[in-house]
Amino acid sequence: MAKTSVTKELERAISVATSKIGTFGCCEVTIGPYGDERVDYMTVDAKGIWRCFEIKCSVSDFRSKAKKTFVGHYNYFVLTEDLYEKVKEEIPKHIGVYVGEKYVRCVKKARKQSLTVDQGVLTMSMIRSLARDANKLYISGNDEAINKYKRTISQQIEEIRRLKNDLYYANLELTFARRHG
Repeated sequence: MAKTSVTKELERAISVATSKIGTFGCCEVTIGPYGDERVDYMTVDAKGIWRCFEIKCSVSDFRSKAKKTFVGHYNYFVLTEDLYEKVKEEIPKHIGVYVGEKYVRCVKKARKQSLTVDQGVLTMSMIRSLARDANKLYISGNDEAINKYKRTISQQIEEIRRLKNDLYYANLELTFARRHG
């Protein structure tokens, strides 16, 4: 299904609103290697905090039975002002909200949640989606944007290495504790 102009505008707006040094974002992140869930927009920061954003631009879209992929530490709806006024009473307490169109602002902060998907799976999902977008840019020939994506992908790969290393040492400590504890 083709995106509406409002959806595209909200995507750009949330990207701008969340863009800062040490935070990496991507549209349409499919979760897991064979994922059937897709986050409309997702960010991860240098501290490993994941934020997921579901973009909705109509009441029927908001109320649809389609899965809302809230797998982050912090999860948000991104809505137009008009839609927010119509559905604000239906938004769960732990879900935050960004509102606007060309520019969005946070009108309701999200509450921190435990991840519902393994951090390694989220990282690999983000890398795969960033690589998809980078490939589109290669085809376009936009060298500046290509280099930005390369840096982001490299940083995500380094994060995976760090996570694997942490897991390795945690398993060693657990094994040692079991044998000697």
